[in-house]
Amino acid sequence: MDRVHLNPPPAADVAERADAHAVAPLLNCLLREVAEPHGGSGERQVYRLPGTGRLLRVLGERRPAEPEVRVAGAWQRLGHTELVKLVADELRRHTGLSNHELPAEMIDSRDAVAALLTARERAVPPNDPYLRSEQSLLTGHPYHPAPKARGGGPVAAWLPYAPEAHGRFPLTLLGLREDTVVEEGDTSALDALGEAPPGYRLLPAHPWQLDLVGRELAGAFADGRLLRLGTTGFDAWPTAAIRTLYAPERDLFLKFSLDVRITNDIRRLWRHDLLKLRRTDTAAATALAALDGPAGWLGDRGYRTAAFAFEELAVLVRDGFHDRLLPGTTPLLAAGLVEGFEGSPLAAAADPAVWWEAYLAQVVPPALAVFADHGVVLEAHLQNTLVAVDADGLPAQALFRDAEGVKLLPEVERAAGWERLVYCLVVNHLVEIAGALAEHHPTLAPWPAARRELARHDLPEIPELLAAPTLPGKTNLLLRWNGADGADARYLPLPNPLGRT
Repeated sequence: MDRVHLNPPPAADVAERADAHAVAPLLNCLLREVAEPHGGSGERQVYRLPGTGRLLRVLGERRPAEPEVRVAGAWQRLGHTELVKLVADELRRHTGLSNHELPAEMIDSRDAVAALLTARERAVPPNDPYLRSEQSLLTGHPYHPAPKARGGGPVAAWLPYAPEAHGRFPLTLLGLREDTVVEEGDTSALDALGEAPPGYRLLPAHPWQLDLVGRELAGAFADGRLLRLGTTGFDAWPTAAIRTLYAPERDLFLKFSLDVRITNDIRRLWRHDLLKLRRTDTAAATALAALDGPAGWLGDRGYRTAAFAFEELAVLVRDGFHDRLLPGTTPLLAAGLVEGFEGSPLAAAADPAVWWEAYLAQVVPPALAVFADHGVVLEAHLQNTLVAVDADGLPAQALFRDAEGVKLLPEVERAAGWERLVYCLVVNHLVEIAGALAEHHPTLAPWPAARRELARHDLPEIPELLAAPTLPGKTNLLLRWNGADGADARYLPLPNPLGRT
């Protein structure tokens, strides 16, 4: 990580900012999934917590802040630690279940933010606006109770690899004995990262992952199935996904296993996902290539791993931007547009209505068309969508990624696939972009344009979507509290902003 010599931020300032970053998504979850509206109190909204009967009030709606609980006839301010205790007590009563793991994750997430804030004061952000957008997510998922948790390990173990701290680092190169290699698809880019000795193939590794699983691999290093071959001669930059790295010099993305829970899942490259990778990637690539428009797919070309450590050492090769971007455009992560970063065209849009209509025109049609024509359900949420902007900052192209999240009809029922698409594209994505844009440009009314764009598409589900009073919202707080599988998705109804006014 590059450093500049700056005075460290005062500890009190870091603590206050870390609390604010951590409180907002936790409140969003609590208010969406559990709390009941209970009127207003000045500039604040009041909610009733049904499990405990307590009254809670917050400032703001999109990113709620300054939580207060009613105690003995007065409002008492809650810091993040007190809010965690309140949420845990409410969920125990609300669900009848106990969970000691999630509160610890919530605290870990807040403490990680504090470490990131301190590190960012000394780190040099990348010059490339694409990388800045990928490394901007200090708050992260706006509807997750612990979006920045890093597995509870010591800060020194994970901070060098954190995108939010503008990390960059070389990859560790391993030699994998040829008779233990397992691979599928096009992995030739891996062989160009260095030179393996005779009888071995190159296998890059994420250094944090090697630290996490090193003891399990001791035997393979001892008997020669694995060799340490040094590091790459270039740096890779961690993207918002943390375990997916981008090497600009090679225009190459590499996705690794990471034995750490990040949001809802342990971020391994699971065997069952890798074994279906070629099918899902081919389906998504074929569907997007058939469209009459600039939208594209960053393909997951193939994977390589070790037979004796299939998931632990797996690395997935993903396409870079070469020949995929329109000339003169710059790709930006959609989630970064919501979070904000220096040079964001969303904040600087001269005409926000024109910018929003251009955004909708690039993102919505391809996601709907591949569903309608090819039965491909893209996981078109904020972290899997890149929007390329032209020299004026106007959206000109959408690029989608991550075959692991793609679902195919009829392997999933159409209704379930449509619900997932609506959640990812509308609730997780368009609602957040619209909210961020409206914060910067308060006179903008984003939903008539979104309604017009959706109505242009001839899917039988569209009229019902536009007329429905509610949309599906994922219940990340309850999923984690109830110990659901990381890939599970359960939804509750949210007010539909697409409805006619």
